[in-house]
Amino acid sequence: MRSPHRIATFTSESAELSDVRTEESVPSGTVPHNPYDELGALADHPLDEFLHEEDPEAGPDDQPWARPNHRRGSRRRNRFAGLPLATKAVVGILVLAAFVTLADRWALLYAEHRAADRLKDQLHLTAAPEVDIEGFPFLTQLADRRLDEVKVTVPDVAASRVSLAKVSATIRDVRIDGDGPTDVRGARIGGMTGEVLLTFDDLNRELGASQVTFSGQGRDRVLARGTLPVAGHDLKVRADATIRRIGDTGIATDIGGMRLDIGDLATYRPGTRPSEGLHLSRRSVARLATETAKAKALLSVPSLVHRLGVPDSAVRAALRSDRRLSELTGSPRFVHQLMSLNLVDLALAHPALLKKFGLDPALLQGLTRLTRPELADRLSLAFRLPKLPGAGMGDVRLSDVRVEKDGIRVGLTGEGLGFGR
Repeated sequence: MRSPHRIATFTSESAELSDVRTEESVPSGTVPHNPYDELGALADHPLDEFLHEEDPEAGPDDQPWARPNHRRGSRRRNRFAGLPLATKAVVGILVLAAFVTLADRWALLYAEHRAADRLKDQLHLTAAPEVDIEGFPFLTQLADRRLDEVKVTVPDVAASRVSLAKVSATIRDVRIDGDGPTDVRGARIGGMTGEVLLTFDDLNRELGASQVTFSGQGRDRVLARGTLPVAGHDLKVRADATIRRIGDTGIATDIGGMRLDIGDLATYRPGTRPSEGLHLSRRSVARLATETAKAKALLSVPSLVHRLGVPDSAVRAALRSDRRLSELTGSPRFVHQLMSLNLVDLALAHPALLKKFGLDPALLQGLTRLTRPELADRLSLAFRLPKLPGAGMGDVRLSDVRVEKDGIRVGLTGEGLGFGR
């Protein structure tokens, strides 16, 4: 515990030091500085004046601080408010026109969708057609219940044995029966023009089960080339088809030049004419001059020799001498007569002889069963437009049938048609 004597001594020393400092800091002859006088001076100058007091050293570019304005649209609104009245009216009209156009396009798309669904149901289609309503604006046409022009494209329409790749039509003067875009009960068509396309790709797919392909040749001809299986043999088939109209709603083909090639041995043409039937090829007949076994087997059949018109003396001499045989089989008259000989009857009476020529008797029997109408039916391109449902459908006609590179294209016309109720 500190003694009271030491505390008193420290206090007296501190007081003496303070007196010494006061005497040194205050000059003689002046009044001592009072700190309370400065506080009183602050009361005479308000704090706001002190904060807003201009800096004498500030430059002319220095601006007083202000709180930023984050309301970006205020300047734009002020600009729009400053526009002339005519400009405001133009802007308003443009905005209104944009909304009206949008509503018109929406109503158009809705009407096209409903019309496509209705046509799909009416025509029993597998896919909805494409419907394009021409003209602008659509709402005014709808209010008048009359459309100037409508384009319809229907893909893959079944027509008898084949499918039509595309049926496209342009419909004009359409009168609508309904109360609005959501209530269209039917339509009456004034006139229609269009076309029907039957592609060769579809024909090859639907009729080419025997690997037969079709191609165009001229304006009204179609060529058929490929193979046809007969009795286990793949025979080369050729045919020419001429396109013609059947009335006003269909087309058919007249099949001509049908020919089945049995390798290079023979050619079969179905029919009963002298030029038709089974005939040896020129190359097969030419080999008779060098293959004596085949030639002697041929001349050993009396009925065949008589049909060829060869004298008996010439036949006996040819059978005894190979030189005379070669002269006989190589003569132009004999070659021509042998090529014109129908071997169908010979196949039944002398099957062994045909085997020597490399002809299978089973193949010949299969050819005899392949009649001309049956083969023509396999290559037929006929089709007919499907009947449009509903009463009072008016008149639909086909016209201007022509063969093009990609297929058969037929013109389509109609008038007085109606759809719906």
